[in-house]
Amino acid sequence: MRHGEVLDFEEYVRTRQDALLRSARRLVADPVDAQDLLQTALARTYGRWDGIADKSLADAYLRRVMINTRTEWWRSRRLEEVPTEQLPDGSVDDPTEQHADRALLMDVLKVLAPKQRSVVVLRHWEQMSTEETAAALGMSTGTVKSTLHRALARLRQELESRDLDARALGRTGERATVRGDEGGRERCAA
Repeated sequence: MRHGEVLDFEEYVRTRQDALLRSARRLVADPVDAQDLLQTALARTYGRWDGIADKSLADAYLRRVMINTRTEWWRSRRLEEVPTEQLPDGSVDDPTEQHADRALLMDVLKVLAPKQRSVVVLRHWEQMSTEETAAALGMSTGTVKSTLHRALARLRQELESRDLDARALGRTGERATVRGDEGGRERCAA
């Protein structure tokens, strides 16, 4: 690799390492493993850096290298069973609440305008910077910031509203009674 390409690769790593580490964190649970995964992917990419003609696709290339590396690690792991007389006490994580939270979030996002939803998803789900979000959506950084501010305020308002509704339902909806009204008909009081 030529000296200019080495400097180009070093500059790329210096500017993109945070975003790439976030991607690695999505692939493996342990932060130390994520750093190892990124380091391995960078080492594998370094030798092929001059072969990447369009450097704007380097993030995608590195993400693919990380996915392939993680898959190799997973396939090569050794599973060892150690028989014991008694089973160890262990708790099982219940993802039910996490799934419920995600479903609520997806439902609440629907109240946002498409532009607001795009900004929220890019900034918080994809963890893009304000500048990256602005470039991706073709707007100024100030517009991204103000749109994000209004969108988060709207989401808070909607979540608080749903929380109040849920609490009210919890007090009255579970104890709905059947009673007669003036005309002798029965109706449900909620």
